Amino acid sequence: MATLPGVSRRQLIGGAVAAATVTGFPMINTGMFRAHAAATKAYSKRAVDLVKQSLVIDMLAPLKIDFRSEYYANPLSEKDAADFRASGITGFHNAVGVGGPDAYAETLGWFAAWQGFAGRNAHVFSLVGKAEDLDRAKREGKCAVIMGVQNSEHFRKVEDVKAFYEIGQRCSQLTYNSQNLLGSGSTERVDGGVTDFGAAIIEAMNKVGMLVDVSHCGDRTTLDAIAISPKPIAITHSNCRALVNHPRVKTDEAIKALGAKGGVMGITGVRMFVSEKEPTTIANVVDHIDHVVKLIGVDHVGIGSDADLNGYDDMPADQYKMLKAGYKSSYAFRDKIDTDGFDHPMKTYDLVEELIRRKYSNENITAILGGNFRRLLGATWA
Repeated sequence: MATLPGVSRRQLIGGAVAAATVTGFPMINTGMFRAHAAATKAYSKRAVDLVKQSLVIDMLAPLKIDFRSEYYANPLSEKDAADFRASGITGFHNAVGVGGPDAYAETLGWFAAWQGFAGRNAHVFSLVGKAEDLDRAKREGKCAVIMGVQNSEHFRKVEDVKAFYEIGQRCSQLTYNSQNLLGSGSTERVDGGVTDFGAAIIEAMNKVGMLVDVSHCGDRTTLDAIAISPKPIAITHSNCRALVNHPRVKTDEAIKALGAKGGVMGITGVRMFVSEKEPTTIANVVDHIDHVVKLIGVDHVGIGSDADLNGYDDMPADQYKMLKAGYKSSYAFRDKIDTDGFDHPMKTYDLVEELIRRKYSNENITAILGGNFRRLLGATWA
């Protein structure tokens, strides 16, 4: 990430987030503006205006990558509150992978913990039940929390879909990386596609208005889900295998099928999904946006960072080690997980600057930042 001379990444982040709203835009260099009064990094006025005016939705963004209960059990710190407000992001799809024999109970705990966290910090957050709640949060200057799960093992029977919808779930990923009763994950040796039970769950999700997500699904399971669902679905956080040969990213066939059904794909900043070579920068993230646009059009792409505001590389060392140890070797983690320039609370502004550099129009940038996903939610949650 490019910073002002002598300013470290942590100094930049700590100093850039004290203001609660994007107003004023004091100019510090010719044609360059701070996103808010306390910011130390300058952005073009066009970038600042676009983030301020757009409904920005991160299609997959855990509120905090911290496995300790102490985080969600305590009040939001003033610094974290300032980070959320300064980020320019209105919608956060708050989801993690929950699986195993205790998936049902653990998922109930996930909803209790994080909806409670949002409710206790209502000065910053609001919960999303319908698409219009995102618009209201934008007007009110709040961060809207979409509750989801990156697996569907908590659905023990078809009736569980409605039950979880009623307690707040609005998106469910069919599988994580492994096989479950619904289908195959991306790191399974054999992908058997969507099962009969999986098809019944997709039908139930469509009925109640819960978005189907196939981000971690295997190739055949991804294609099956797109074909089976009468409503469009999402790939909330993945990238393009045409650019990076990794099992967790999507083939052109899948991307084209998604677009043909009206779906939206969120591009992630997870380093090994972004580029096979170093350096890996925000420009490489936008390469994936470009690829999706060329394949299926700008109306079907968004941003799904798959990280919290600060990314993975700022995690405590013990948690970072545990995270990496929890995946198969095929995930091919490198020393860093985050992409350079896309690993701090103001990353949306840096992304917009790159989109501007590539000659995207204001209308198309607004669509990518969240307009496309908002449209999808309006169609699938109805």
